[in-house]
Amino acid sequence: MANRLLKFLLAVDGRPRRKASKMGKPPATLGDIAKSLGTSIGTVHRALHDHPGVSPATRARVLQMARNLGYRPNLAARYLSSKKTLRISVNTLQGTTSFWDEVRAGIREEAAGILLENVEVEFRTSPSLGEGEEEALEAAIAAKVDGIITFPSRPETLRPWIRRASRSHIPVVCVATDAPNSGRLGIVAIDTLASGAIAADLMGKFLGGRTGSVGITVFDMGITEHAEKYGAFESTLKSFYPHLELLKPIEDHDVEREAYRKCRKLFEERTDLAGMYVTTEASIPVLKAACDAKVLDRLTIITTDLFPDLVPYIRSGRVAATIYQRPRAQGQMALRLLHEFLAEGGRRSNQVSLAPHLVMRGNLDFFLSRQSQESASKNGQNGQEARRLVHDLA
Repeated sequence: MANRLLKFLLAVDGRPRRKASKMGKPPATLGDIAKSLGTSIGTVHRALHDHPGVSPATRARVLQMARNLGYRPNLAARYLSSKKTLRISVNTLQGTTSFWDEVRAGIREEAAGILLENVEVEFRTSPSLGEGEEEALEAAIAAKVDGIITFPSRPETLRPWIRRASRSHIPVVCVATDAPNSGRLGIVAIDTLASGAIAADLMGKFLGGRTGSVGITVFDMGITEHAEKYGAFESTLKSFYPHLELLKPIEDHDVEREAYRKCRKLFEERTDLAGMYVTTEASIPVLKAACDAKVLDRLTIITTDLFPDLVPYIRSGRVAATIYQRPRAQGQMALRLLHEFLAEGGRRSNQVSLAPHLVMRGNLDFFLSRQSQESASKNGQNGQEARRLVHDLA
């Protein structure tokens, strides 16, 4: 396949390709191919790059349409040269659950599937929120990397650094939460409005006609992602379940001790509390606080994401549901978006909004099985990563 792809890159129908003249028809793009086939740019990109996960039939259709449109990838020179190494800095959080491990695993997998370049991934991992994030961006810019993937937990603080990267011609992709008006290339995150609305509707359905109050934890209302979740949750409750009172959000800053302390106080003070929606990673301390306050069995609790410590609570029914934010897919899409821009000169201001997955007791084993298969697939790709460099610069 590599030889056939190389021949395609160099010539179409046996004739060398020429660039379109200034007055002639503009050259075809990935978007033109995708539009003609009624598929996504990502699928076209993966087919042309011989990535795994594309069926032979789809790859053949993409190659044929590329020939028909006279598409000329700007990749042959790099393939025949010394193979340019793309250096990507991944600035993320250590985290208290497996969420960020999954994001980083998705980035590694996507890097392993890129055919025509070596990809060097440098991991700069912050130990806690707000700690070392500016230094990580500064170090990546100073190292003159080709691109940056970052988690801007404090957008106001990090916005000047993202702008500095943009001025240095280093594209930045935000993951999980956004830093708007920063000059970033794009954002990959879960659909926060859908997440909040789904959680509210579930909460109302589980509580039925029961009256009472509902609590919610967020990281910080100053963060767009969490403000949007809260807004969607509040709006849905008011529209369909007006008999439920939504309490002022608890900002736990994703700190376990803070989440436990604030929620324990809430559980002891509000005897009318009927439900709790946890929008952050810090769901285990909330559950422990409910257990210690002896209210766990009477609350309807909806959490966020899926990790080992949460599984027994879901299986027992003490957690009614969890909104899975698909961290591995977020990592994959972030690197894919960045690579497409670097390799193909894609458009700016990309926004990828992934639909959340709802995990409950009935489909829990399905998601656990899929997570296990994804991990096995990742381990099987270790041989492919021999030509790629991965550094942890934490």
